[in-house]
Amino acid sequence: MNKPSIPDTHPVFSEVLQHIQHARQKIFSQANTALIELYWRVGQTISHKVQSEAWGKGVVTELAQYIAQNSPDIKGFSDKNLWRMKQFYETYQTDEKLATLWRELSWSHNRLIMTLKTQEERAFYLHLAIQERLSVRDLERQIDTAYFERSMLSAKLSTPLRELHPHISAAFRDNYVLEFLGLPETHSENDLQKALIQHMKAFILELGSDFIFMGEQFRLQVGNQDFYIDLLFYHRGLSALVAFELKIGRFSPEHMGQLNFYLEALDRDVKKPHENPSIGVLLCRDKDDEVVEYALSRNLSPTLIAQYQLQLPDKKLIQAKLHELLAQELEGDR
Repeated sequence: MNKPSIPDTHPVFSEVLQHIQHARQKIFSQANTALIELYWRVGQTISHKVQSEAWGKGVVTELAQYIAQNSPDIKGFSDKNLWRMKQFYETYQTDEKLATLWRELSWSHNRLIMTLKTQEERAFYLHLAIQERLSVRDLERQIDTAYFERSMLSAKLSTPLRELHPHISAAFRDNYVLEFLGLPETHSENDLQKALIQHMKAFILELGSDFIFMGEQFRLQVGNQDFYIDLLFYHRGLSALVAFELKIGRFSPEHMGQLNFYLEALDRDVKKPHENPSIGVLLCRDKDDEVVEYALSRNLSPTLIAQYQLQLPDKKLIQAKLHELLAQELEGDR
């Protein structure tokens, strides 16, 4: 038999509960930091012994057995994990700037991140996991979808949007991975919109936590006519409304006129005085980058063009594209 719930009739009740919850979170955070620092020290010891006294697999295995025999209640110090602690120490030993970051994450988070190849990539995911408060599962998903590489490939932005928000490239991507929708290759715009609504939590994870969903088929009344924006968001960091228009085909310049009209209506009738001009996003199934560049070159509205895909990306292809763009930029600088 369930006990009846006790109503919060006394103002002190919620205050006491908040103190308890805050203390529990603080205790958990301190315990996690202590555990991560312990793994660092153990890894440091093993690393130094391997280098100076030629410790090998046999000695580390003996160490794991010694710990298990003398303190059977202590878990997590198998020979495999001891080698991971050594790798953990060696991954970050020369980078003090990242030390404050990996201390804030769990061992499971760190195990994922320390296997990445470059320091830049590790730093990116450390910041991302902390800022977005990603679970281990969500962090793994972002790594699998090449979130780092996709973030490095700048979205196609109009000049007014770049001038309005110089650092806006961090908020948007050129390519969005929507594998969580489970849509077939052939689908309608209505199918896409409904699937995004049904999986909004996953979509926000892909967009970024600063996006707040405001509604689907958002109604705009201009004159005696009604118009509807596919998806409307608000971006906290940019202090701006963000209108998403969905296109299941290839980008066409004629799509810009409709989106510009929506942005004008939002700015006149919906945007609050303290907010920045509204931003438009055309999310297409495919696009020709040269056509996009021409379409945006004289566009006067803060807009961007991005594409979506329904399958996990081939990280090698994305990395190759990134390297190609970086090489072009380097050649241009010369």
